[in-house]
Amino acid sequence: MDGNGRVSGQNATVGRHMDGNGRAGEQSLWDVAAAVPDPEVPVLTIEDLGVLRSVEEPDGPGGRVVVTITPTYSGCPAMDTIRDDLLTAFAAVGRTDVDVVLTLSPAWTTDWMSEAGKAKLLDYGIAPPGARGPVALTLSLRCPQCGSPDTRELSRFGSTACKSLWVCNACREPFDHFKAI
Repeated sequence: MDGNGRVSGQNATVGRHMDGNGRAGEQSLWDVAAAVPDPEVPVLTIEDLGVLRSVEEPDGPGGRVVVTITPTYSGCPAMDTIRDDLLTAFAAVGRTDVDVVLTLSPAWTTDWMSEAGKAKLLDYGIAPPGARGPVALTLSLRCPQCGSPDTRELSRFGSTACKSLWVCNACREPFDHFKAI
């Protein structure tokens, strides 16, 4: 178990695969699940987002695979798509006995997002969540397009419920902000 409460199947392998250079190698169960993209922000994987909680083989190597995911918020519509994408990813490496378990506890937090994921958000034009603190007050965000701090919130809800809509007063570009939860 790691510091975020994740239990990974990083030592369990699904078998041989070909890498981008035509070399055979081993692929872990965790790597298969971790590569699944988030359907709402496809530049992120479910591992980057912190939605992937664990990948286990409770019946032993080669047996049933259990993948546990946590939604970014209760009722997140992306969970059905993520479940289907996980099943497809495991089927592609010959593993069809896969259960995807949705857990709401502990509740997802933006603290679970990887630093690489936050950098990907910024590169994609979405302001990543900041550090959480005792006061949830955001006076300004730095624009991911031009870097200006002269921004304002247009709407508490953006393209999805976990994002808010902001606009930059300097470059006049709108942008999403991933809310710190």
